[in-house]
Amino acid sequence: MPEPSPKSGFVRVLVTLLVCLVLLGAAAASSWLIFASEPTAEREGATRTSAALVETVRVERGTHRPTLRVLGRIEPAREVELSARIPGQIVAMEPALTPGNLVTAGEPLLRIDPVDFEHAVAIRAAELRQIQADLAIEEGLQVVARQEFELLGADLPDGDRSLVLREPQIERLRARVAVAEAELRRAELDLARTTITAPFDAQVLERNVDVGSQVGTGTQLAHLVGIDEYWLLATVPLADLQWLRFADAGDARSRVRLRHSTAWPADTWRTGQLERLVGTVDQETRLARVLVSIPDPLARSTPGAPALVLGSLLQAELEGRPLEDVVRIDRGLLRKDDTVWLMEDGVLAIRSVDVVYKSGEHAFVTTGLESGDEVVVTDLASVVPGLPLRRAEDAP
Repeated sequence: MPEPSPKSGFVRVLVTLLVCLVLLGAAAASSWLIFASEPTAEREGATRTSAALVETVRVERGTHRPTLRVLGRIEPAREVELSARIPGQIVAMEPALTPGNLVTAGEPLLRIDPVDFEHAVAIRAAELRQIQADLAIEEGLQVVARQEFELLGADLPDGDRSLVLREPQIERLRARVAVAEAELRRAELDLARTTITAPFDAQVLERNVDVGSQVGTGTQLAHLVGIDEYWLLATVPLADLQWLRFADAGDARSRVRLRHSTAWPADTWRTGQLERLVGTVDQETRLARVLVSIPDPLARSTPGAPALVLGSLLQAELEGRPLEDVVRIDRGLLRKDDTVWLMEDGVLAIRSVDVVYKSGEHAFVTTGLESGDEVVVTDLASVVPGLPLRRAEDAP
């Protein structure tokens, strides 16, 4: 069989290549025809810019009072440690002298054995009567001496005349009478001190003795606190003192509302009045200390009100002095660098304001806001002046 010539092999390769090129050209032409005949999508209508949906609040200028919220501890306004002023044995004790009980001023609480003191009173009284009798005798002798001196008609120097009329003897006995009267009063006072009474309306916190206890001068008997008034010692930042009104300022004192976040219902509070600034700074917080007076702390005259417990922590709302011609807004509406977002003619406006005071919940603006301004409440992701806005209540 004859071998193929090189020329015939080259021809076959060339033919194959031409066929491939023709096929590729046909495929490209078909693709172009398909894409060229596809319909073109067109946008209908004009481009529309959507406005941000926000909530707004209208503000008004007026007179407002800032409120300072602080913490304070309840302390007694009157407190006493009853102690014995004479030695002796406790022979009687009233049931009222029990921790937690209330006692009234002058109410007997306990009694020290009075027998020795009764004897002392009897002895001092007898001594006084004896000296008074000696004085009466001496005064009688003086009358006789005066009559005799007048009958003689003698002219004596003043010193001799005083001796003749027994005036030194009279003065000595009168002095002894005065001493005896003082001794009797002291004995009677010691006898009265055998009965221990309440110095004021109080609550018994602690009792340290019982019947049969032997006490000496200064022995602690009981711990009492007054129940007509309690104090709240609160700490306030030094910069906030200028907004408070104290009792010595000449005008009305700042009112105070007291709350307990856990022990009292949410709508329950007690009231008090700001008394004075305590002249020291709290060493731990470096805050100023103020004193609040709370009348009727045990709610004896206001049934249903919660009673105060000594040592407990309360939340105090101190009413500040009035700020006139200011706008009060929520603290959260005051934006970065003391600016406020406003809705003006349907677009966003950013306005700088002057803030005279910032409390925990509010900011008080003097300039930059006027009555009727619409402050934007909603937080915006993009804050650009001129941003279109739409009120939430106007949305369908």
